[in-house]
Amino acid sequence: MKSSRPPDTRPCPDETIDALLDGRLKLVQSRQGYRFSVDALFLAEFVTVKPGDLLVDLGTGCGVIPLILLLTRPLKQALGIEIQHCLACQASRNTCLNGLSQKMKILLADIRYPPLSPEAADIVICNPPYRKPNSGRINPDTSKAIARHEILVSLEEILKTARYLLKKKGRVAMIYPAERLTDLLSRSRQHALEPKRIQVVYPDLRSSAKLVLLEAVAGGNPGLEILPPILGQGNYSITAPA
Repeated sequence: MKSSRPPDTRPCPDETIDALLDGRLKLVQSRQGYRFSVDALFLAEFVTVKPGDLLVDLGTGCGVIPLILLLTRPLKQALGIEIQHCLACQASRNTCLNGLSQKMKILLADIRYPPLSPEAADIVICNPPYRKPNSGRINPDTSKAIARHEILVSLEEILKTARYLLKKKGRVAMIYPAERLTDLLSRSRQHALEPKRIQVVYPDLRSSAKLVLLEAVAGGNPGLEILPPILGQGNYSITAPA
């Protein structure tokens, strides 16, 4: 029987290795391509995790959110779904780099058609594309464009997949532009995902809201908790690679 060789975790010339959680978490990322932002850290801190939960991350990128949760919360297992081959490869390497390959798997797949059984997850998380396809400038870097614009997947499709994957009373958590909050709330309810917790991100006390974090429950009862706001980058700081 042939044993599968673990992926090479060494960074390529066009990649960096970045550290989080006081060095406990190391992440291979593209130097110039798509890199995670502080939004991912907000979402990781916001989502409710219960002991023994199984989590699915839709559009996992380099795997940063589930990796943070596996190291800091009582998460049992995580699956990351990513359609971009380069990012899926980085996420797979990052699970090995951090010794979490037994707890986290990466699936190279389209999140509109997840290769998973219905009601497989306790939690679904997503840091989705923020912009509609015909809005704003499309980044010439393909990985950045797909991450920022609804080129391959829409909000509607993300919520449909989340509802398909969630167990009854399971939770979906997302971060989204504050200006599209009405879309997020109304479409969540259309998919029987009841909004339960909201937290708003402001650049500063004099500016309008920039982002909103939402957690909804599959088949949940009405009742919404609005948490204290986050200002600026909160407790985090993300800098570009040297």
